[in-house]
Amino acid sequence: MTRTQPYSSHPAAVRLRNRAAVSITLSAMLALSACSASDDDGNEVTRTPSSPSPSSGSSSTPVDAQLTEKASVLNAYTMMWAEQMKAYRKADAEGTDLEKYASLKALGKFRLDLAHMKQAGTVGGGEVGHTPKVSSIDLDAKLPKATVTDCIDLTDWKATKVETGEVLPLPTNQPKRYVATAKAEQWDGRWMIVDYAPDGERTC
Repeated sequence: MTRTQPYSSHPAAVRLRNRAAVSITLSAMLALSACSASDDDGNEVTRTPSSPSPSSGSSSTPVDAQLTEKASVLNAYTMMWAEQMKAYRKADAEGTDLEKYASLKALGKFRLDLAHMKQAGTVGGGEVGHTPKVSSIDLDAKLPKATVTDCIDLTDWKATKVETGEVLPLPTNQPKRYVATAKAEQWDGRWMIVDYAPDGERTC
């Protein structure tokens, strides 16, 4: 996927029909490119899968266990979102707990956005509305996983030039509301957001 960079925007990013990426990060308002699973030193990230939740049958999980884990997934996503917003408001993840909730591709994409923001001299402001829900969860897999579907609303979000305080308008082809999808995995009993993919073709 190619990335265009008119200026900085907000965290999440959207992929348009022309396959350009318009992000809601103050650093690009474009789609975030995929990142390999690596740590800060470029080494492959390893993680230990947690044990699957107890099952009432060979391929099913009790409803109460599903509800509990769905709540845990949403909590991890919400905490990641809060730390993500802290980082975008200053174009820097330093002093945030973003790494506690995001890893692999998701963390790589957020770091790339922050780098673009710093280069463009912009920070984020206002609020990004979102209404996440767990759209799927698999607790019977060797590595439990889940998908979160969110409706992103940029109505009250803005990008600001640090030096001048100038508020930058959203690009004309930037949808105000669109769907984003996050992938989560359970590592050692806790959920981590491992990928984040905005989709500007899906409005909400």
